Amino acid sequence: MDKDFLLHRKTIRHYSDAGVSEALLNSLIEKAVQAPTLGGMQLYSVVVTRDAEMKKCLAPCHFNQPMVTQAPVVLTFCADFHRFEQWCLASGAEPGYGNFQSFIGAMLDATILAQQFVTAAEMEGLGCCYLGTTTYNAPEIARVLCLPDKVVPVITVTLGYPLDAAAEPKAERLPTGAIVHSEKYADFTSTDIKKIYAEKESLEVNKKYVAENSKPSLAHVFTDIRYNRANNDHFSRVLRDFLQAQGYPFPTD
Repeated sequence: MDKDFLLHRKTIRHYSDAGVSEALLNSLIEKAVQAPTLGGMQLYSVVVTRDAEMKKCLAPCHFNQPMVTQAPVVLTFCADFHRFEQWCLASGAEPGYGNFQSFIGAMLDATILAQQFVTAAEMEGLGCCYLGTTTYNAPEIARVLCLPDKVVPVITVTLGYPLDAAAEPKAERLPTGAIVHSEKYADFTSTDIKKIYAEKESLEVNKKYVAENSKPSLAHVFTDIRYNRANNDHFSRVLRDFLQAQGYPFPTD
């Protein structure tokens, strides 16, 4: 394998008509579950969606991004204490996992699982795309997928063979010096910040975003358009209420 495989990876948003076999999918999941997990509890579940009608039901939950209906497979990775609690109760043990800390543990388990799955899939020549919309519309996704209490969708991945991998853009990334701190966090000066984001701001695709949205800078595109305060506040309330309804209440004292 190319030793720089991970340096060349791309997010794949367009898929060929080739299907993903059940045997291959099961093999990828088997590899994924070897990932680290909190206390060996495996606090996750994966809902695999292949049916076209089911994908159509999920699409609005992801703001109708075309990957949802075009990809052969859609996988919803869920934080799941439901199964573990059922085991505890069946064994006569009293579970104490109806709290926010437990959700965080299960969410991390599901996140680590998803990333190991994606890496395994890409090593097999498949393409994947993470959908950042799962926690925005978690209640609707849970309704479509019939998720019981203590099960919360946290990550969705579309999966298939790339239509044309060469045509997919390589994701922009900040220099590693922007994210690595030695021993202690070293805060940034305004000069540091300008230097760190200079390349990102200079890309033609980002200049286009700025022009199309009539904003003074790329930062304004993020704060005013793509991830604005009103939407963040709204979906924060949606997720908070859903977590509590699913059995993960926030502490009140």
